[in-house]
Amino acid sequence: MEHNDLLTGDLKRNLLRISLPTMFGYILQAVYDMVDMIWVGRISASAVAGVTIFSTVFWLVIVLNEIIGTSSVSLITQSYGKKDIERTRKIVEQTLTFKALVAIISALIISVILEPLLSFFTTDEIVLKSALDYGYIRMFFLPIMFSSYSVNTALRCLGDAKTPMKIMVISSIANIILDPILMFDKIPGTNIPGFNMGVFGAALATVISTVIAFSIGFYILLKGNDKLKITFKGLFKLDWEIDKKLLTIGLPTGIEVLMRNLSNVFTLKFVSIYGTDTVAAVGIGSRLFGFAFMPITGIVMGSSTVIGQALGANDIDRARDTAKFAAIVNVTMMGVLALVSILFPRQIMKVFIKDPNVIKIGIPMIRLLIPSLILAGWSLGLGSVFTASGHNIPFLLSSVISRWCVQIPILYVTTRLLHLPVIYVWLSFFAAEITEVIVVLIHYKKGKWITNRV
Repeated sequence: MEHNDLLTGDLKRNLLRISLPTMFGYILQAVYDMVDMIWVGRISASAVAGVTIFSTVFWLVIVLNEIIGTSSVSLITQSYGKKDIERTRKIVEQTLTFKALVAIISALIISVILEPLLSFFTTDEIVLKSALDYGYIRMFFLPIMFSSYSVNTALRCLGDAKTPMKIMVISSIANIILDPILMFDKIPGTNIPGFNMGVFGAALATVISTVIAFSIGFYILLKGNDKLKITFKGLFKLDWEIDKKLLTIGLPTGIEVLMRNLSNVFTLKFVSIYGTDTVAAVGIGSRLFGFAFMPITGIVMGSSTVIGQALGANDIDRARDTAKFAAIVNVTMMGVLALVSILFPRQIMKVFIKDPNVIKIGIPMIRLLIPSLILAGWSLGLGSVFTASGHNIPFLLSSVISRWCVQIPILYVTTRLLHLPVIYVWLSFFAAEITEVIVVLIHYKKGKWITNRV
């Protein structure tokens, strides 16, 4: 794409042109997350539960990436939309440097408290050991992970969605190949010896693939093209004017992600009442949910780029029409996935695990959780205007109200007071999504995003 051609021509074509490569890359990334869980499921339900518990805690750290990443989308797209290339370069450099610094500090802190933090969820020594084996190496390479996200975000914000897709394809294939080699004493289905590292091997495969992704993307940004070229010099100094915006613009979104993930922590605690098999089912469900969510992510990231550039050029109509089309595409895609999940839940669960108890628990979970993404797709499609404009308060309000005022009270009443079956846990997610849609729609129609600039 030439400079700013997202702002000319058919908006539907432009949105799909930038969103589809992003979507494909994220879907493939979600595939290797599911492959991880499939291989871990071959070890035991306890191993699945351990990885699930760490992943829940790990997402609390990812909040920091969300804050800076969301801010960078608004800053990069609007600067690029204004044709201010020098400032765009500085923002990209600061995003890489500042996010890596934050990741180093976070990794050190979380590594120290990781074991007692995980012990909050389980007293099962086998489950705890699996969580720690998987967790420590993931924390050690957190700065590389954060920087990898930054590289891909920068390229997308400039209108180049194909390069991040190619990077994610390479990374995903590497992870899928490395998983069985590192995890088992013999590669399943063959007599070829492996490294027999168990869940540590799954984490190591993910780390190696992340390093590969970052190395490729970082080289591309340093080499540069006709749109942008970063400099080593710019990476070794902090610009507080930009860094302050990186911390503040996305702060509501970061708090929203934090509140959402804290609600997931409490949800997992409520789920643990039902035993290890239910925790294992939730772990599988979360990976499935993440996979199904990736098409939404692709569309939202694409629409945020288009809308951000449109707002930078003060083309409000194009921004509004893009958001509406993104919402329609999301609802359509999630409707198809919902139909599949309703018709074939048992077959989906059997892909991950053979334990009949876990499968039985997972069937109603899949039938309720995946269809709830229809609602999420609508709200996030319209909500892409908030990320693009830098007006992220609506996401915070929608998360607090839906998770903490609706879902957690439902969970407390149904699990602690009434001792109802686990299906009420799944129903609580559906109730939360309905509430979230309502809040987002109210703020979308208020229109503050139309005048907000960063």
